[in-house]
Amino acid sequence: MRPGVQFQDQAHTIKGSLELIVRRSGRVVLHDKDRNLIVNVARQNMARLLTGEGSNRIINRIAVGTNGAPPSPTDTAITNAFMKPITSFSYPTPTSARFNFLIKENEANGMAIMEFGLIAADDSLFARRTRGGKVIEKEDDLEIEGFWTILF
Repeated sequence: MRPGVQFQDQAHTIKGSLELIVRRSGRVVLHDKDRNLIVNVARQNMARLLTGEGSNRIINRIAVGTNGAPPSPTDTAITNAFMKPITSFSYPTPTSARFNFLIKENEANGMAIMEFGLIAADDSLFARRTRGGKVIEKEDDLEIEGFWTILF
């Protein structure tokens, strides 16, 4: 590093949002979109990906859980997680990636869902979002469709 050059960690450079569409028996009962928190482990994983280290750090799953505590940069897991593979992904803009998922009517039933997470192949948490104490009571007539966008 050259003398006089200083680097600073800019924790606000990566942003994300999660859009949820909840349907009961096919009818939309909730449409919600809000920002999420990119956790510290995600930033570390991205730095390693730039050097070719850690191909197992790609995002490949969605998780829902039961912890309603506000997100923190030091979060590392989803509580009582139900996980499933991402359905598909796309690039809405040249500097963003969208991860699409669907939790079907026959999945995660009986869960009081209070948190959502993006999970990498190495089981590390990339991003987390809660709903401010609001619960989705998952039942067999409810499906949750989500579109999680990360903007660089």
